[in-house]
Amino acid sequence: MESIYNMTFDKLNIYFHDLGEKSYRTRQLFDWLYIKRIKSFKEITNMKKEVIERLEKDFYFDALEIKAKEEAPLVIKYLLKFKDNNTIEAVLMKHDYGNSLCISSEVGCNMACSFCESGRIKKIRNVTSGEMVLQILKIEEDLKLRISHVVIMGIGEPFDNYDNVCNFVEIVNNNYGINIGSRHITISTCGIVPKIYEFSKFPYQVNLAISLHAPNETLRSKLMPINKVYNLDSLMEAIKSYLKENNRRVTFEYIMLNEVNDTEELALELANLIKGMNAYVNLIPYNETNNIGYKRSSKERIMKFYDTLKKNNVNVTIRREFGGNISAACGQLKTVKEAP
Repeated sequence: MESIYNMTFDKLNIYFHDLGEKSYRTRQLFDWLYIKRIKSFKEITNMKKEVIERLEKDFYFDALEIKAKEEAPLVIKYLLKFKDNNTIEAVLMKHDYGNSLCISSEVGCNMACSFCESGRIKKIRNVTSGEMVLQILKIEEDLKLRISHVVIMGIGEPFDNYDNVCNFVEIVNNNYGINIGSRHITISTCGIVPKIYEFSKFPYQVNLAISLHAPNETLRSKLMPINKVYNLDSLMEAIKSYLKENNRRVTFEYIMLNEVNDTEELALELANLIKGMNAYVNLIPYNETNNIGYKRSSKERIMKFYDTLKKNNVNVTIRREFGGNISAACGQLKTVKEAP
């Protein structure tokens, strides 16, 4: 049996076709799942008994449990437990343009970026596409609100779980279901180069963010082990290919680490690195943790870095901060080995 939430619209079309059913059955089922939010096939009232019995035989309703919830102004962090007792965290952020959910794509993470809490526990397993969908459904149910934007920037490297992430996008983007616009979905990767080339062919206009954090090979390899596998040169070539294929703006994420990657000289290197690209830089004030020794750049150093990029014609923003006081901010999410 498979979780019903793993099934894309196209896969369900094939499933119903093989049963000899009309294609409208898929629209009906998506309506029951994602509009009416049923928890059992027995709640369906517009399908034949035989079809419902077959659905019960072939699929099950997966579930998430909320183990803990912490709140701060405009942000709520959830500790969510899967049926196998593994846990992840997800963060709801309230913006003036809507409610954005930062979801996790893996239990643990193998990327081991030196500044990130999420990689302190190695990857245990992938999060399925259905379990990503459930992060939306569970939090919408808990808060009685609609999530309008999704960022796959929580625990895990999304492109290390590529197929599940792409299926997730197909499911939540579908007009008959949750219906989150593709341009309201952002996927962040630390730079798995082959998947960037593959993603350039992905038929949904999803936003791509690159966790860059350093503008040269030496420093990036020190901060991010992935750079030793796919170096900065190969990463930039992949991004240029992506831009040529899609002409969609790319975001470069850059965490500001005090006296590590925040000098004026490095700002100039960064400006030269991305010169001429359809891209912008998102500067992220570092969110300190008790387990990692890096410190946040001062406001003065961040502004000097920002000004240097601006003077060199780089589109740049400073990320609005959410949830640092409840360890819900960028780089602070973590998997716990055993749920409380």
